[in-house]
Amino acid sequence: MNRETSKEWLALMIGNSRLHWGYFQGEILQNTWNTTHHDQLIDPLILPNHCLLGNLSLTLPLIVASVVPSQTKLWQNYQNTVLINLEDIPLNNLYQTIGIDRALAALGAGDKYHFPCLVIDAGTALTLTGIDSDRTFIGGAILPGLKLQFNSLSTKTAALPNIDLPKKLGDRWAGNTENAMISGILYTLISGIKTFINDWLYKYPDSEIVLTGGDAAQLYDYFQQDNYEHLEELTVDHNLIFWGIRSINRLDI
Repeated sequence: MNRETSKEWLALMIGNSRLHWGYFQGEILQNTWNTTHHDQLIDPLILPNHCLLGNLSLTLPLIVASVVPSQTKLWQNYQNTVLINLEDIPLNNLYQTIGIDRALAALGAGDKYHFPCLVIDAGTALTLTGIDSDRTFIGGAILPGLKLQFNSLSTKTAALPNIDLPKKLGDRWAGNTENAMISGILYTLISGIKTFINDWLYKYPDSEIVLTGGDAAQLYDYFQQDNYEHLEELTVDHNLIFWGIRSINRLDI
């Protein structure tokens, strides 16, 4: 694939439950959308029409990253595909089993903003990933995401209710079961993330702090409601993985 001269191209992040698409014209991300996993081998010559926006060519260059090996095999059959592997990502000290989505988000944050950076990905799992000014992975953390924590209480206990992710923090000292679940999960989670951010900023005071993932905006709102002292240093960007793929595209792997 000669991506250097290709004005239009597609980025595809194959996630655990969905396909995440980005349509680029050169360096500019024009559109993003999600589709369900595909269940058949992809035609070698054309992309499946139902996966793309209506006006896009079915033969565009495609750059793929994946965390689902069974899906990867299907999309590699398309002859205009380039697959990103972990060793293609220009960050130092990445451990072998780190998720490629996590690594791409960290690369994308540093590429669009600057290094050092701390990425907080608020998805099904909530991850923190720290990269220093030399593009070296320093470390991070993984914990259950916001929705997963609420779901686990309702599904693994007999009497606790199922609660949708609340918009408001509510009172810390709750007076009923539902509010006690909200208080326990949200205040503990926010306090824990704050300790990571504060420690990171102590070590890297000029760092970018970028929130991404499906619950990033809600997490930012919680910090705002809690009057977090470093709120102005937090940025929400849902497209970090696409910025990471764009950075890889420049390398012409």
